[in-house]
Amino acid sequence: MISQTAEYALRAVTCLAAAEGGPLTARQIATLTRVPAGYLAKVLQSLVRSGLVESTRGVHGGFRLARRPQEMSILDVVQAVDPLQRIRDCPLHLKAHRHRLCALHRRLDDAMRHIEEILGAASISDLLDEAEPVRPLRDASQVFPE
Repeated sequence: MISQTAEYALRAVTCLAAAEGGPLTARQIATLTRVPAGYLAKVLQSLVRSGLVESTRGVHGGFRLARRPQEMSILDVVQAVDPLQRIRDCPLHLKAHRHRLCALHRRLDDAMRHIEEILGAASISDLLDEAEPVRPLRDASQVFPE
């Protein structure tokens, strides 16, 4: 659904939000988020260019959020590094679909709009405040058979 780059950006931004304003170095963020340092450097550059993250050079420098976590949506972060693609015209270039999307592509575009609405309504702060316990990606018995 979202790219690995977008996931890494969300991990980094959430990590910075949890730091509560204190600057973190790229190395610290890479360690805490388990994102390869080289890849993370490029992600952080994109976040700085977009205005979501600030960077300061020097001994006491590092990265911090440019806005409060409550003012930054998941969609803001995703769009900063790897924007979601909407369907504007028929990917098959069918002449009959020139002025409006066919049923398939309309539904796909509606689904993307729905995803944008959900991600836009959730702040980075919401990710930190989530009360539900973390759930495993799959049943532990599948990973560790008896």
